[in-house]
Amino acid sequence: MFRLGRGPADGDLIEVEGLPVRLRVNPRSRRIALRLDRTRREVIASAPGLRGLPEAIRFARSRSDWIRSRLEAAPEPAPLAPGLVLAVFDRVCRLETGTGRTRRIDDPDGALVIRAAGAPDAFARSVVRVLKREALAGFQDLTRRHCDTLGAPLPAVSVTDTRTRWGSCTPGRAGAPPSVRYVWRLALAPSPVADYVAAHECAHILEPHHGPAFWALVRDLVGDPSPHREWLRREGPRLHALGAPEG
Repeated sequence: MFRLGRGPADGDLIEVEGLPVRLRVNPRSRRIALRLDRTRREVIASAPGLRGLPEAIRFARSRSDWIRSRLEAAPEPAPLAPGLVLAVFDRVCRLETGTGRTRRIDDPDGALVIRAAGAPDAFARSVVRVLKREALAGFQDLTRRHCDTLGAPLPAVSVTDTRTRWGSCTPGRAGAPPSVRYVWRLALAPSPVADYVAAHECAHILEPHHGPAFWALVRDLVGDPSPHREWLRREGPRLHALGAPEG
C-alpha cells in the first residue's frame, strides 16, 4: 500500500473493493491500461509516467467489476513443492526433498527427478533453475531441427519468464545471428504445443510478419497451428500460475 503523505509510486499495491491492484509505470505505453498478472493473481494498472498513476487508480476503481471477473477466473497459484509430478517435454518429472545441493537425477524408470532442499521458496527457486536448464536444452534441439528444415540460420536461444507472449524472435543484423527467446514454462506443456512455438519463432527468422508466407512456413513445419494456439489460450494461465513468482 502507498503511504499517506506522498503520491502513488511505481510498484505500489492498492485495493479496489478489496481486490489487489499493482501500480506500474510503463514508459512504452501511451495510455492508462489494466491487465491481469496471472502468476501473482494481481491486476496491473499502468500509466506512461508517474504523473499518470492517480488517473490509473481512478480508472481501476471504475472497472472493479472487470477486475473481479478476471481475478475470479485466474487459476490459483500451484507451488513447486515436494511430491509434485510434472511433465517436461512429455517426460515425467518428480519433485523430491533432498539434502545439500540440488540434484537432477535420471531415474531408472525413465522419469526425471529433481531433488532439492530448503524452505518452500528456496525449494521452488532451485527447481526452477533446473527446469530452465531442461527447457533451454529442449528448445535448442527443437530450434535446430526447424532451422535445418527451413534452411534458416541457427539463432542464439535463451529462455525467459515473460507473461505477455510465449516466444520472441530478433532477426540477425550486420553479421550478428538472429536470436529467439522462449518462456521456460512451455517445457511443461504438451510437446506438440512447445514444438509449435519453436516452429513459430523459427519461421520468423525468414518471415518477420504474420502474413500468408509466414503461416505457410508454420504449417509446413507442424501442420495446422490452431489446436496448439487454442491450447495456449485455454491452458496458458495454468502454466503461468505454476511456481512462485520470480522477481
